Amino acid sequence: MARKKIREYDSKRLLKEHLKKLAGIDLQILSAQVSESTDFSELTNSEPWLSSMKLVVKPDMLFGKRGKSGLVALNQDLAQVAQFVKERLGVEVEMGGCKAPITTFIVEPFVPHDQEFYLSIMSERLGCTISFSECGGIEIEENWDKVKTIFLPTDKSMTADACAPLIATLPLEVRGKIGDFIKGVFAVFQGGPPFISKVYAAGLDFTFLEMYPFTLVNGEPYPLDMRGELDDTAAFKNFKKVLSPTESFIHGLDEKVGDLGYALELGNYAYSGAPNEDEVLQYARVVIDESKLKASRMHLYVRRGGPNYQTGLAKMRALGVELGVPLEVYGPEAMTGICKQAIDGIMSAA
Repeated sequence: MARKKIREYDSKRLLKEHLKKLAGIDLQILSAQVSESTDFSELTNSEPWLSSMKLVVKPDMLFGKRGKSGLVALNQDLAQVAQFVKERLGVEVEMGGCKAPITTFIVEPFVPHDQEFYLSIMSERLGCTISFSECGGIEIEENWDKVKTIFLPTDKSMTADACAPLIATLPLEVRGKIGDFIKGVFAVFQGGPPFISKVYAAGLDFTFLEMYPFTLVNGEPYPLDMRGELDDTAAFKNFKKVLSPTESFIHGLDEKVGDLGYALELGNYAYSGAPNEDEVLQYARVVIDESKLKASRMHLYVRRGGPNYQTGLAKMRALGVELGVPLEVYGPEAMTGICKQAIDGIMSAA
C-alpha cells in the first residue's frame, strides 16, 4: 500500500462532502484554492465570502510546519491575501531537504479560538490507530505525551465504547459532540460503517488523516489544519494498463506494503514499507541480476533501520563489494533522504 499525499484543500473538501453523507455532520468550513492562473475577481465572484471575512492564507504544497516557517498569514483581508500570494508564488522553499517552488495556496476564513484538539487516523496491516489530544496545534510534537491512542482491529467498529478512552477526560459538555465527530471522521476514513458500505461506497481510500488542530466554533467541530494521504495503488482498482508478467508480479507485492515518499520521482521505484522475508526474496529474484546491474551502471542506495540493522547493513556493504556494484549504505538516520540522493545522482550523471 503506497501512500500518496493530497493537498489540504482536497482533504477538507472530501471530509466535508462525505461526513455529511455518512454521519449527518455538516461542517461549516469554507476554503478556496489559489495558483498562478487564479483571477481574484473571478474567484471572489464564485466565493463571495472572501470579500466579507478576515482570512488565513498559506501554501498548500504537501509539507508541514508552515506556521513555524513563517508561511502562514492570519487575520488578512483579501487585498493582503493577494499580496501575500504575489510575494511568494514561485519562490523556492526547502523543507526536509527538498527544494521546490510554491505554486498553490489555500485561503480560508480566519477563526479566532482558544481551544485546539488533535486527531489522527492511520491505517495499518491489521486495523487502524486513532490518536486524540486536548493539546493540538503546532506544538503537538512537544506535547505528544498527552496524546491518547487506541488501536481498532479491522473487524471492529468505532463504537461509543471504543471511542471512550480517547475522550474520557473531556468536559461533559463537549465530550459527546467530539466523540460523534471522531466516529464520523473514522467512517469517512473507512468509506462507511459496515451497514452503510454495502450501499454507499465512498471510495476515498484514505490511509492517513490528521487534524492539527481542530477547534469548536459555536460548539461544533471545525478543522483548522488538516492533511490526508490516500492509497496510491487504489488508482488501479477501476482501470489498469496492460502490465507485463514481471510488472504484475511486482505490483502485486507493492499493494501489500507502502512507501514513505519520493515514489513518484524515482523512475524505477518498486516497493517498500515493512515487507516480510518471503516478499523481499521474491522481489530480489526479479530485479537483481548481477550482469544487468553492471551493464546498466547501476548505483544502489540502501537504507535500513529496526532490529539488528547494523548486521544487515554490514552484509549489504559486503554484497556490494562481492557484486562489484556501487552501493551506499545508511542507517535509520537517513529515512527517505536516500531517495533524494538517488535522484541527485541520476540528475548529475545525465
